[in-house]
Amino acid sequence: MHNYYVYIMASKSRVLYVGITNDICHRVWQHQHDGLPGFTSKYRVHRLVYFERFQYVSGAIAREKSIKGWLREKKTALIDAENPTWEDLSEAWFKKQILRSAQDDSSNGFGSSNKKSGPGFKMNFTTLQLAFTSSIATLTLNRPDKRNAISYELIDDLQNALEEVKNSSAQVLILTGAGKAFCSGMDLDNLKALTGRTPEQSVEDSRKMASLFRSIYDFPKPTIAAVNGPAVAGGTGIAMLCDFTLAVPEAKFGYTEVRIGFVPAIVSTFLLRQVGEKIARDLLLTARLFDAEEALRLGLINEIVRPEKLHDRAHELAAQLMENSPTSLAYTKRLLSDHARAELDVQIEAAIRENATIRGTADFREGVTSFLEKRKPKWTGR
Repeated sequence: MHNYYVYIMASKSRVLYVGITNDICHRVWQHQHDGLPGFTSKYRVHRLVYFERFQYVSGAIAREKSIKGWLREKKTALIDAENPTWEDLSEAWFKKQILRSAQDDSSNGFGSSNKKSGPGFKMNFTTLQLAFTSSIATLTLNRPDKRNAISYELIDDLQNALEEVKNSSAQVLILTGAGKAFCSGMDLDNLKALTGRTPEQSVEDSRKMASLFRSIYDFPKPTIAAVNGPAVAGGTGIAMLCDFTLAVPEAKFGYTEVRIGFVPAIVSTFLLRQVGEKIARDLLLTARLFDAEEALRLGLINEIVRPEKLHDRAHELAAQLMENSPTSLAYTKRLLSDHARAELDVQIEAAIRENATIRGTADFREGVTSFLEKRKPKWTGR
């Protein structure tokens, strides 16, 4: 399914041009490289200052016609409301390679080859890649040099990518990792910065993580985690929140937060629902790592799959899910989420407070410092 875009381009002197396209990246490239003769080339309307996305072409056509009929003052007011600095919105696209669905097609100037770079539509964020093929969205955590560790930027990218999938025609989401790890927990640079955060910032950090976990848990379409390697701390949380979790035999899991002075507050909210209190106490209080076999026995994952078969098995499961009514799947998922919603709302708010409060303790600062210095912590109990 195409998306359709109504856009406004501007020159440095703020001459405006309103257009419509189903490939906005290609169209912006044409504007910026004099690929469109006549008005747009003559007045160098090369800055993308505003755009709207539509699922249906009829809506896009009506919107384009409406904006074109406006007086200039109304058009500039529309831009000012959304983009007050009139920055070129396309700069980030080309830097981060976002919305480059035809980047290797010689007809659009992105390259010299007529062969596409890959099937389907791809979006490359800074920390992950999102690809659409055969009604399946595949979201790949793409920081292999950092073992796909969770950074603030990755949290933002994940939220944005989930929104893209939710609003797309994809029926199933597969979540996996690039390289040898699925997700190794918090990024070391972000971890180092935590000891200097204010109480207000700590609450906001905790709320962002809780919001991400809730977005995965409440996602309206079926989700499959294809765990290709270690998934530790927050990585375990992400993997277990998906509707289905497939893992390679070498995968390792663990709620390791108490090892470094954290509280596994947010993940514990979901873990208790999955395995019960006795097992949750074992996993959370010991902070031990456990393998795929134990995760399967505990009911935390659905299958163990050989590495060379992981991709195929995830797509096989996605195809099985797509044989069902997408409306029924969405309603069923909503029913399950609604059943737990009131209880989760209360528990997560409490978890956010606990997660933020622990960061003001001496043990937290010692735990983080000792972990970064690769030494044994000296706990004081404060």
